[in-house]
Amino acid sequence: MSLETTFPTTPPTPPRLPPLRRLAARCMRNPLGGVIAALVLIFGVSCLLSPHFLTGFNMMIMARALAFIGLVTIGQSILMILGELDLSVGAIGGLSGITGGMLMVQAGLNPWLSLVLCLLLGTACGMLNGVLITQLRLHSLVLTIGMAGVYGGAILVATKGVAITGVPVDISFLGRGLVYGVPVPFLILLACLGVVAFVMVRTPVGRYVYAIGSNPEAARMLGLRVDAIRIAAFATAGFLSALAGILMVARLGTAQPSIGDTWVLAPIAAAVIGGVATTGGLGSPVGAVLGAVIIGMIENIIVLFGISPYWQSVVSGGIVVLAISFDSLARRYLHREA
Repeated sequence: MSLETTFPTTPPTPPRLPPLRRLAARCMRNPLGGVIAALVLIFGVSCLLSPHFLTGFNMMIMARALAFIGLVTIGQSILMILGELDLSVGAIGGLSGITGGMLMVQAGLNPWLSLVLCLLLGTACGMLNGVLITQLRLHSLVLTIGMAGVYGGAILVATKGVAITGVPVDISFLGRGLVYGVPVPFLILLACLGVVAFVMVRTPVGRYVYAIGSNPEAARMLGLRVDAIRIAAFATAGFLSALAGILMVARLGTAQPSIGDTWVLAPIAAAVIGGVATTGGLGSPVGAVLGAVIIGMIENIIVLFGISPYWQSVVSGGIVVLAISFDSLARRYLHREA
């Protein structure tokens, strides 16, 4: 009688991934890990390049500058996760700031009431964008380009290209104030980021945004109110842009018609650098703000080295192209190797 001994078979070891794909997959799975590593690297290089970079005064300047672009970036990142884009956020911020200046200076309205009305105006502009996109079934990129012209034209009509001076000092603390050495606009940015991050991670609304960004038709079949959530996201982006606009007015002490002109490309680049997918469904506002920090550090080094500030536009545009190209190539590579 022969006994047959059977041994348990172990599952085959999966093939080892190529290093490039392994690195790309790790970054795609944990986008915050990649952006934090890039942030630490650029921070270290900046400290070595300039002895003035790590001074308290320079850190305060960077934190205050980050606040304005960071607020717009938060709103843009929500839309990008949703699979949308709003190229009118800068114009909304400028229009809200100009309106605030006119209400305070020309109409003599209470500064704090003017601030609330500016925030409502920005929210209404964002909501209008969302309604037009959802009801007319227009592409957000095309429509918001047109609306940027509408809002920008309204600024020029209202101001005739002339700055509104004499903004009351009552609100100057919002733009220039310090709390234990930390700029007030930066603290407002952190507060808004905390609220948005909580909503996106801990509430059903945040999960709905990711679901719609991943597959809007499937989300619609599941009974999600896709159009309502889109409109709410555009309204949120408008609110945050208006907040950035009125904070800039408080910082400058004047309502400049040029407010918001640079708030178009940089937030998109920051969001992509921070791991927000251009196709929707992936990323986080926290990563987007970290991407804004990276851009801010690069632009700060340009200033410290005495390079012409006009090169900042070249750098911002180049970062947009590189970030979007890397995002597209990385996803295409992973898809091909899968």
